This record gives sequence, structure tokens and C-alpha cells, in this order.
Amino acid sequence: MITQEFAGLWTDSRYFVQAKAQLEGSGFELVKLKVQHAPEYVQWVSEHLPTGAKVAFDGNLASLLVANTIKNTLAPLGYTIDGHVDLLGPIWENRPTLPVNPAYTLPVSTTGQSTVDKLAAIKAQLKTKRADAHLISSLDDLAWALNVRGTDVPCNPVVLGFAFISENETILYITAGKLSEEAVAEFNAYGVKIQPYEAVYAKLKGLAEGTSILVDPKRTCFAVYDSIPAGVQIIEDMNPSTLLKAIKNEVEVAHTRNAMVNDGVALTKFFKWVEENVASGELSEISIADYLAELRAAQPGFKDISFGTIAGYKAHGALPHYSATPESNSLLEQNGLLLVDSGGQYETGTTDITRVISLGNITAAEKEDYTYVLKGTIEGSMAIFPKGTRGYQIDAITRRPMWQTLRNYGHGTGHGVGFFLNVHEGPHVFNGTATDIAIEPGMITSIEPGLYKEGEYGIRIENLVLAKELESSPYGDFMDFETLTICYIATDLVDKSILDQVHIDWLNQYNEWVYNQLESHLSEDEKTWLRAKTQAI
Repeated sequence: MITQEFAGLWTDSRYFVQAKAQLEGSGFELVKLKVQHAPEYVQWVSEHLPTGAKVAFDGNLASLLVANTIKNTLAPLGYTIDGHVDLLGPIWENRPTLPVNPAYTLPVSTTGQSTVDKLAAIKAQLKTKRADAHLISSLDDLAWALNVRGTDVPCNPVVLGFAFISENETILYITAGKLSEEAVAEFNAYGVKIQPYEAVYAKLKGLAEGTSILVDPKRTCFAVYDSIPAGVQIIEDMNPSTLLKAIKNEVEVAHTRNAMVNDGVALTKFFKWVEENVASGELSEISIADYLAELRAAQPGFKDISFGTIAGYKAHGALPHYSATPESNSLLEQNGLLLVDSGGQYETGTTDITRVISLGNITAAEKEDYTYVLKGTIEGSMAIFPKGTRGYQIDAITRRPMWQTLRNYGHGTGHGVGFFLNVHEGPHVFNGTATDIAIEPGMITSIEPGLYKEGEYGIRIENLVLAKELESSPYGDFMDFETLTICYIATDLVDKSILDQVHIDWLNQYNEWVYNQLESHLSEDEKTWLRAKTQAI
């Protein structure tokens, strides 16, 4: 939010320490959000700007949901709202053009469901919602619906475009030249027309009066929404594809399990290398992140990392979304905790994992905090719950061991993960908000509790889990989780006195399973090292 007298950045507790440091001298002030993702800056306007002031935003950069929040909150108070103002364009020198990287299609053997079948599933839902047409603006929804991937966004295998879907036609709006002649012919065979990226606005403006179109207010920008004529009925609802893609089919799940093996091999080699080379004094946060990327790149089907690796040594581990820079880059020493949160994009799945290891001279407080975080990870992973359970209930189950000792963490417990798509995927989420999305069989979600001591260290232990049907009883249908991530959990940091026997059994069984899954893919030296790391406690 920028006014003549003030510039502020609103962000949540994951970034408080980082933002304070990075905003110093910038002219921007840190404003701490009370509720994660809440548009609290809108309320700030009503308290700080006089009635009649003009509030503007760029409708290409604001979702319909955010735009409506601004308009519905401020307009009744006498403020003038303009959603089509771009103040950055005229002053942004050497602004990059839109990417022209090639896009490509995925075979059914990878996706488990054809483009034709996915479009049919979307159209069936449009009928139930009485919508004549549907516009997909969100890139991961478009990628899933049309089985298309690209490299337009770093770490996310998506392609810039829009998809217009009605009973009689499907149009992919994409920059010319991004698709090969073979891909265009393939789409045409599915009944999908290819048109220029910018032509979507003309399509929307030309919709006939009385037509109804479904748009997702969270996943559609205001400028697109505002292109729709007044005589067209707009149905604001979640993209049908968003829930459909969150529920992975059997082919996607099988591929994901394979990707986890490849990822586990890379991680085993990585942690062994760190342990054996830290004494050199030459390892740094940046260099180990680069080496981990190299190890992943050597695995079958690797395409990219799934997000910028968070390698946080000592105090940097207390910044949940820390990103090392040449200025902040710490050299590793033979003491303290190292947190590594990383992931890979493979043709057979997307991974996301966090581990914490000891580099030496660990304190009793560090062990205690590590064990409570581990206890939370285990509690969430072992959860058995009735069908219809929401993510905030899993969040509470996971936090319980820490809440009992007056500990807590400021981020959510888990997020959905795509299949060779975005590492953060909706609509389900494991956090404290009352998100009314049930956990469905086939959903893949992270479980990642943490504890952070500013200026000292951070701890987070993250696995991905698959929601599965368990069995029925006279009291209903029940579900549980299958852990998908395959990488040992360090036991030299565990204070056994804090764990119950059920937690110890889970940890021992998990580490034994990790060894059994990976041993055939490792050298003798690597197997010996991993065998020692996975010994029962």
C-alpha cells in the first residue's frame, strides 16, 4: 500500500524477521498481519485516508476476490475506486517480455486421464451449476485440464494461457509458437482450438446477453472479470478443475511413489555428503543448495526444483521462508542445526521435504524442541479420522504435542501438492482457518510442524502424505494417511523421554521402511551410511 506519506508491506509471521531486515532503508514499513492472507490493508485505508480519497489498483494483478473486498468495503464509505490503474508500467525500465518458452503435452500413461475425459468431467460440473461457459485463468488448473506443461514460471511446470470451455467448444489462448505443430494437431483432435493469448478479452466481451459464465473469484484477475459484458450472468465459484486435480488418480499416485524413491536417493547422497564434508569449512548455504539441485538433476525424469531451496543454518533456520543471498550466505561449521527445505519437479510427480540435522555440539534445548516437532509430525501422520474431516482438524491434531507445552508455530501445518504441478495446490489446506473443504481420498498434503527461536535456530520436519480410505465401522467411514516421502529422520537429535512408545515405534518403522525402499538404488558405502542412520532407537 503506497500513499503520498506512507508505504507499507503487509505480511504474516513467516516473514516478520526477514521483512524487517530486507525493508530497512527501502522506504517501506513492515505491517504485521494478524491473520494470514487476510486483506487487512483495506481496513487500514478506512482508518488513515480521508473520505473521498481515490484508491487504485491494477486489475491485472489483483484477483476478483481482492478487488471485490476493496470495492465492497471502501465504496460505501465514500472512497472512489479505480481497478484499472498501472503505475508501475511507465516507470519500469527494461521490463521483461512474456516468456516464449515451448509448451508440451503429457501422455495418458503419465496423467492417468485423457484431456477429453477431463474436459467432460468439467463440463458435467458446469451443467450442475447452470453455467453455459467457464474461463480458466489459473495456470495449474489450465495445465491439469489440458494435460499441458511448460517452463514459463520458475519451479512450476506451467504455461501462460487461458482456457475457455463451453458445451460446444474449448479454446486454449496461448502465445503463438509455444506449441509444436504436432501438439496443435493433438489438441485439434481433442476438439480444442488454439487462439492467440490476447484474444481471450475479445472472446469475453463478445459473450451474448443472457449467457452464464463460471469464474473463480480467487483464481481470476479483476481485469478479466471486468471484460465480461453487463448482460452476461457471472457465476462466482471455485474452478471445477481445482478439486478434480487435487484428488490424484491411481496412475498419478503410482508415479508419485516412484518420484519419491528418486528424490530419496538424491537426499541420501546429499546428507551423507554434507556430513562428510562439513569439516572442510567450505560448505555454505548456497553451495549445498546448488549441490542438492545437481543430485536431483541426476535422477530419472527430473525437470526442475519445485521451489527455491531453503538451506538455513543456525539462526537462518528460524526464518521459515529464508532464501540465502551472497550477503547472508553462511558457512557451515561443526556445530548447530541445519534446516533444509527442498523439493523436485519430476515427470512423475512433485516433492517437498524438510529435514533438520545436527552438525555438532547440540544443546538440550535444541533436542527438546526437535523432539516436540517430531512428535507433532508423527501425530499428524498417524491420524485416523472420519470422512468429512477438514484440514483445520488435522492442523489441531498435529499441534497438540506442542500446545501441551505452550509451544506453537505461525504457519500452517500443511498444503496440497500437485502432480508434476505447483508445489502449493488448493483447495484443501491444513491450517487454523475454517476452510470448508473435506479431505478426500487421493489428496496429497504436507505435514510440516515447526518451532523457531529468533536469532538461534529453526526446526521443521516435513513429509508428504496421501489421504486414503481406511475402513467403516458402525460409527461411520474412516480415513488415514500413507506417508509418501522417503528420507530418513535424524534420531541423534531425539530426546526419547519426550516420546511415547507409539511415537518411537512409528519412527523406527518409518526409518526401516526408508532403508528398504532405497537400498537397491545406493552404493555399498551409501547403504552402510544409511543403515546406521536408520537404526532403531
